[in-house]
Amino acid sequence: MLDALKRFFFSSMALPADEDDGGEDTAAQLRLAACALLLELAQADEEFTDDERQHVENAIRRHWGLGPDQAAELLDLAEEERRRANDLWQFTRLVQEHYSTGQKMVLAEIMWGIVYSDGELSAREEYLIRKVSHLLGLEPGYLSAARDRVRDGNDASTDVD
Repeated sequence: MLDALKRFFFSSMALPADEDDGGEDTAAQLRLAACALLLELAQADEEFTDDERQHVENAIRRHWGLGPDQAAELLDLAEEERRRANDLWQFTRLVQEHYSTGQKMVLAEIMWGIVYSDGELSAREEYLIRKVSHLLGLEPGYLSAARDRVRDGNDASTDVD
């Protein structure tokens, strides 16, 4: 599994190294963690609709510049990690430590877009998005602003990382 993850991120995605935070390894882990959070949220109501899957796939392709095959592979890896995780802390900790407030806002907009993509907001989805946002250290006002932008049709338009 670890070898597959490294091959995927290091060969097919050509991530830039950043000497301050561990370089390619950290960038790859951040993408995987963010994607796992998106998948967790998409499946919060115990139904992962085609609209939700399409929204997640489009978001990760757009924000990380991935092709269809790369996006599918990232989704598969993130789903595997999500299923193996005991809780969300391992994913939220990494994002909380390395994302700026602006990047967290973009992630929150993507999350709101996912929960609204099937036309319904379940109580479980709302609870989970608030929980994840709290774990990310995102203030409630920022979360509300992200929700309002999604409702107004201005879904996240800048890069997450």
